[in-house]
Amino acid sequence: MLITIVGCQQVRNSGSDPVPDAAPQMLRLASYNVHYIVLGRATGPWSVADWDRRKGPLDQAFKTVDADVMAFQEMESFGGGSQGRVNLTLDWLLDNNSGYAAAAVGPVDQFPSTQPILYRTDRLEAVDQGWFFFSDTPEVIYARTFNGSFPAFASWAQFRDRDTGAVFRVVNLHTDYASLSNRQQSVALVANRIAPWIEDGEALFVMGDFNARLGSPILQLLGDLGVEYAPVQGSTFHFNRGLNLFGAIDHIGYVGGPQLVGGPFVLREQFDGEWPTDHYPVAADFNLPAP
Repeated sequence: MLITIVGCQQVRNSGSDPVPDAAPQMLRLASYNVHYIVLGRATGPWSVADWDRRKGPLDQAFKTVDADVMAFQEMESFGGGSQGRVNLTLDWLLDNNSGYAAAAVGPVDQFPSTQPILYRTDRLEAVDQGWFFFSDTPEVIYARTFNGSFPAFASWAQFRDRDTGAVFRVVNLHTDYASLSNRQQSVALVANRIAPWIEDGEALFVMGDFNARLGSPILQLLGDLGVEYAPVQGSTFHFNRGLNLFGAIDHIGYVGGPQLVGGPFVLREQFDGEWPTDHYPVAADFNLPAP
């Protein structure tokens, strides 16, 4: 019976969505948890050797999604402590995709670098950026979470469309997978921070790894502010084995005028026979309100 249930879940939550070419007037946004690299681990899962194996497939996945904006989570080369200056994944993607730049980054003593937002420079200009930690002291960089667990935070960046002048903001978050109370308090803090932006009528996207499924009270904390979610079907986390056992935990929310016109798409594919990471990229196409 257990095998039957698991098999049914696998079928229900699987299937790779085709990623069509986006029309020029559309804005494609994506979210992708790419898992950290352990610099002190030479071999094995998430080691430097493992990164060498999966960095090509990861670049192929990035190029296949072909987003105007992609928000990343866990883009960290962990060497101990919170202020590591090495980021193999960020350097690799920027070196191999000359049309993109990174926002929501900075000197590591001033800006946490593990949740960058890559954007297409021929279309968009980055005009502002910031962060806040999921903590009782959200303005303290690398502050531990509400229950004292590892630091977690939201990064954000504001962009201007070079052709239309439309301005929008992207908030990129990653909540604690292990603690429900941390998730609840973290998303409540996000709601508190974005409420003034929504009241000001900003076009706003909230995206990332929520570690919560559609319909969850955690997502509803933002829904109460008017945030809608692109209705992702099936799994976005697969245990690094293509095991699609439960519904999406990575989401793209939007409020303030953007219109969902395509997708969402979930790219559940291997490249060169390898999984790029343990999550799938999620993307959706939007029209922005006129400035």
